[in-house]
Amino acid sequence: MFLGTSSPRALSSPPSSSSHESWESMLPGPSSRNNFGSSDLSSHGLLAFPSGSSISIVDTRSMQLVSSFPIPPPPSAAAPFVTSIRWIPLPLNRHLLSSEPSSSHLLLAAGDRQGRIALLDFRLKAAILWFETDSKQGIQDLCWILARPDLFILASITGPSTLSLFNATTGRCVWKYDASPEYFSCIRRDPFDSRRICAIGLKGFLLSLLHLGDSEEGVVIKELQIRTDSSALLKLERDSAGGSSSATAPPASAAFPLYAARFIFSQHWRHILYIAFPRELIVFDLQYECVIFASTLPRGCGKFLDVLPDPSNEWIYCAHVDGKLSTWRRKPGEQVHIMYSMEELMPSIGTSVPSPSLLSVVLCQSDTTLQNIGKNYSDIPSSPYLHEDFDNPFDFCDGSQIISKIHLISISDDGKIWDWLLTAEGNADTQKDDKKLGLVKDDTMVSFAGGQELNVGRPLEHLNENRSRPPNSTFNEEISMKVSLVGQLQLLSSTVTMLAIPTPSLTATLARGGNYPAAAVPLVALGTQSGTIDVVDVSANAVTSSLSVHNGVVRGLRWLGNSRLVSFSYTQVNEKSGGYINKLVVTCLRSGLNKMFRVLQKPERAPIRALRTSSSGRYLLILFRDAPVEVWAMTKNPIMLRSLALPFTVLEWTLPTVPRPPKDQTSAASDEASKPSISSPDSKDGSSAEGSQDDTSESFAFALVNGALGVFEVHGRRIRDFRPKWPSSSFVSSDGLVTAMAYRLPHVVMGDRMGNIRWWDVTTGHSSSFNTHREGIRRIKFSPFVPGDHSRGRVAVLFYDNTFSVFDLDSPDPLANSLLQPQFPGTLVLELDWLPLRTDKNDPLVLCIAGADGSFRLVDINVNDKRFGSAPQIRKTKERFRAMPICCPILLPSPHALALQMILQLGVKPSWFNTCSTTIKKRPHLIPGAPSPTGDLRTYMISIPLLGDAVVPEMLLKVLEPYRKEGCMLDDERAKLYASIVDKGCAARFAFAATVFGESSEALFWLQLPQALKHLINKLSTKPPSKEPTTGSVSVVDETSLLSRISSKGKPTEEMGSDASQSQGQQRLMAFDQEELWKSASERISWHEKLEGEEAIQKRVHELVSVGNLEAAVSLLLSTPPESSYFYVNALRAVALSSAVSRSLHELAVKVVAANMVRADRSLSGTHLLCAVGRYQEACSQLQDAGCWDDAATLAATHLKGADYARVLQRWAGHVLHSEHNIWRALILYVAAGALQEALAALREAQLPDTAAMFILACREIRAEIVSDISITDDDDSSSSVNDKILNLQALDPVNEDVIAVDEYFGQYQRKLVHLCMDSHPSSE
Repeated sequence: MFLGTSSPRALSSPPSSSSHESWESMLPGPSSRNNFGSSDLSSHGLLAFPSGSSISIVDTRSMQLVSSFPIPPPPSAAAPFVTSIRWIPLPLNRHLLSSEPSSSHLLLAAGDRQGRIALLDFRLKAAILWFETDSKQGIQDLCWILARPDLFILASITGPSTLSLFNATTGRCVWKYDASPEYFSCIRRDPFDSRRICAIGLKGFLLSLLHLGDSEEGVVIKELQIRTDSSALLKLERDSAGGSSSATAPPASAAFPLYAARFIFSQHWRHILYIAFPRELIVFDLQYECVIFASTLPRGCGKFLDVLPDPSNEWIYCAHVDGKLSTWRRKPGEQVHIMYSMEELMPSIGTSVPSPSLLSVVLCQSDTTLQNIGKNYSDIPSSPYLHEDFDNPFDFCDGSQIISKIHLISISDDGKIWDWLLTAEGNADTQKDDKKLGLVKDDTMVSFAGGQELNVGRPLEHLNENRSRPPNSTFNEEISMKVSLVGQLQLLSSTVTMLAIPTPSLTATLARGGNYPAAAVPLVALGTQSGTIDVVDVSANAVTSSLSVHNGVVRGLRWLGNSRLVSFSYTQVNEKSGGYINKLVVTCLRSGLNKMFRVLQKPERAPIRALRTSSSGRYLLILFRDAPVEVWAMTKNPIMLRSLALPFTVLEWTLPTVPRPPKDQTSAASDEASKPSISSPDSKDGSSAEGSQDDTSESFAFALVNGALGVFEVHGRRIRDFRPKWPSSSFVSSDGLVTAMAYRLPHVVMGDRMGNIRWWDVTTGHSSSFNTHREGIRRIKFSPFVPGDHSRGRVAVLFYDNTFSVFDLDSPDPLANSLLQPQFPGTLVLELDWLPLRTDKNDPLVLCIAGADGSFRLVDINVNDKRFGSAPQIRKTKERFRAMPICCPILLPSPHALALQMILQLGVKPSWFNTCSTTIKKRPHLIPGAPSPTGDLRTYMISIPLLGDAVVPEMLLKVLEPYRKEGCMLDDERAKLYASIVDKGCAARFAFAATVFGESSEALFWLQLPQALKHLINKLSTKPPSKEPTTGSVSVVDETSLLSRISSKGKPTEEMGSDASQSQGQQRLMAFDQEELWKSASERISWHEKLEGEEAIQKRVHELVSVGNLEAAVSLLLSTPPESSYFYVNALRAVALSSAVSRSLHELAVKVVAANMVRADRSLSGTHLLCAVGRYQEACSQLQDAGCWDDAATLAATHLKGADYARVLQRWAGHVLHSEHNIWRALILYVAAGALQEALAALREAQLPDTAAMFILACREIRAEIVSDISITDDDDSSSSVNDKILNLQALDPVNEDVIAVDEYFGQYQRKLVHLCMDSHPSSE
């Protein structure tokens, strides 16, 4: 079962919680630069980020906190800051037939400031593996490497310059690299090859690492240097040089917090890196090992903080340390980026002074995949379900001019998580092809600010002149960027200094007047260092309001009833004179208004020490340092009643009285002779004393400097002695000053600075004491009492060493039966109090704790079970109230998540989702009341599946019914997209299901599958060309067609550039078509035209030969100077290649070579000679043998056709599958090559029975559609045989043994899934 705070469920918690339900939860303090700006967004939409020594998980679609937990600290040490965090890139485990379901897809790696690295399960809130690190210098960054399908490697930057690789199974370090004196800044993984990572240093050092996967230590590295201006860094190094040795040097982000170097791999172009130094943006080509573009920041722009590539468009986003976001767009046909917009990510409205800092930004990649799904099927007639089932009142946005939309999440150091919608809009007449791209509506915008977009970005025209876009740049005018704030999550705004919990008595009345008693509310007020007061709703584990009250630290905070707060702060006017300005404020939570009182014209001699409010909220005691205590009546305009000039050390008002237990429930330990107890027998004196107290009067107990005790009663404006029955004289001890007190009629409990605890019954005079053998006592708090409790003497005690214990003073030996603090090893406790919401004796006792790490926690105190420190286990947590359900299916128990995935794949009617936009006549406030369906649940399915067991869908629907009732399967946005594509084919549904569960590569595979099958069928439907003898030269027809396609040496046209970039987006990762591969390679050539150097020339020639531009290749080869070491090989190739172009060029080349022949050859020259004589098949094989797989594909796309091209694709697919471990890209290549049997074998080897079955269904459906659109003539035998191949692809034939095996395997998988679903209870988390 999953933890309750991450529940997808919104409501439906029972009125009274059972004994095994837990209130435990945590709200983290704000992130800071000590966390190194670390954050990671999973493909499922879960944002993980560190706050102090804790980790928080946020659902970015609903912007709600899912879970927060601390990393276990080292032994006998404070918990260090978490500095790096990374989700493990594992999909949902579907190996049900070979292993038990697990939550391995929800693991994350985290590193801290002491150099420790842990693999964490956030469901258990515990570490399941500690990596074997041997340094305490701190972790700068982490990155995952997929070395093999069964071997994950974790790469980490430790200290300033050490790169280490760890085996993720054993935790053992398998490889190390030291780059001293460089400072490594970050590591990133190549999206095209999961075996490759790169690490960048602050001084421009770039390390490229490829893990071969044959063994743990099989690593190939390449060291590169990028020239950058590091003068500012050298100055910082000189300023910070404090004698720290290399063994103790801190990581880069600790040594230079505002000096960062970040990079990211391009999502569109292999080997391309975008690198952001503090004031320079660089595009680097790993293949050419050189910079192909560099641009410095204009004056007035803040330093770069991070760089993010748009997944679907040719532009990048750059975050700046001053809280701004710049957008850079690539010029078509060139690798040149120009900044054309600058927006604010930290709105100046409503922010504090100084303004908060931007710490981290991440892009939601799944948004792009969903848009690709909508765009790919936008030309198909609209689904009837879209009109029939959708009744969305918010669907008013016109998406006809929208090019793309993507969410950007930013984190600031004031505890806010911002959700920004980045929208690219174009002119209507230029966006005809994209008019359906806006299918994905941003309905979440309505949930923020009442449906109005908050465009906080400033227009470009108002920016500095240097930052404005070039007036002559036409491509900049076509697209406009808009940044809108569509959601926000407020966590604790600053480090917590004070904690206050309302405990209103029955005499407390509502703040707005009347005689109605004030009820206990599930609110906790927290004072912070920044002067704000955060009000937390513990039933939702969320900050309900953050009020800016003071300019400095909140030093005292108390409730007045249940709707008003009183707080104070002070500032010292002058250190010499010692005057203080005390600021007292009453805050109304209903209106949010702050009202100051006791405002003096001059500074005071003494600052305020503490505030004490009565349970009714009518009276306030103000304690000063070395000054009389003031008693105030907290009316609408507070009035001071009198001042008490006694040397008080501590004062406490009485808590609301509790009923005394019947005589048969009296504690057996109440014998006066053995040990006085709080649960003393009823007596006439006690009854009369407690009953005679006036309902409108309240009393407070106090202790004086000399140890004397007393109780005063306040009635109206009168203050009188309560005249309690005093304890024996031996009770007062002079060896310890009373430092803490708790008072609940008739009992007073005191603690002193020697660790002694004394308690006294003011009605009987009974008293006792014991020593805790701890340091002095700072706070004592009575636990809430409800009828049926066996004890009224349970107290929580906070010591001066910031630890706490719970004692039961009704027990014969309180010390022996105490509950020591086991929950927070390494975390100090600043303040604590009990949560007064118990209504039943079986309800847990819950402590509210403000930690020194800036967090706020609720902790269950189980008085019946004192076994702490056991192995971590998932506990059922009390259901949280949520304003809206968390629609994140990946959080469901794994069997239920797999069941939902299968239902989405097979096709379910959109009305089943029970959202406000898929159910007719339903509005948000009616969502939870959906009636249960009657009859056959299979009526919700759009069709009966042709593979597997036909009964399984109904059983899965029944299992998912609890989630369906609550409407938490899909949010409105994704439910609407599903309704638009549910009847547009299997592949569309499969792509959607993969995206929902975070498998973007699988989704791209399903999107490309129709094109791959169409490519295959077109190849089969074309008559095979007649075989001709191979000649040594290129045929006239081929040469003419080739040179007509590309004979110019100039740059590609803008039209070609836009087609190659904007129309493909993410799907370019799985390109297989000849035209696509050729265009992509041709686009890259223009980027390298200005590169100089012998190595660069060799690579440029290779590119030109690959795309068939032999004339340009010859010209470049002949330009090699005679003194070059490459002249001989260049001349030889020039002669051979020129013979394939023209006789005149051949003669010119021979003359030049004859005059200047010198020296050696290169390994790839043979490939070029093979091209010169038309041996393209052999040339491709040589390139593949040499590891140049992309170049071989480009050459094949240029020159080969039919079966020859298919052979190259099939061998490439084998390499991608077995070496790069990218099964989805390999499957596309197999399909395009016609190797469907190999594709099925790959799925079987990967143990994906459901995907294999869906693959067969999709292929059959797509084949039927394509065949129906192709007119086939039967004019000869050859075409007839081709028709038979198309209509009956052998790999898809139902009688094929592989297809029969897939069907049986899928049936076993379905039955196992149903059994697991039945065994798993619906998650209440």
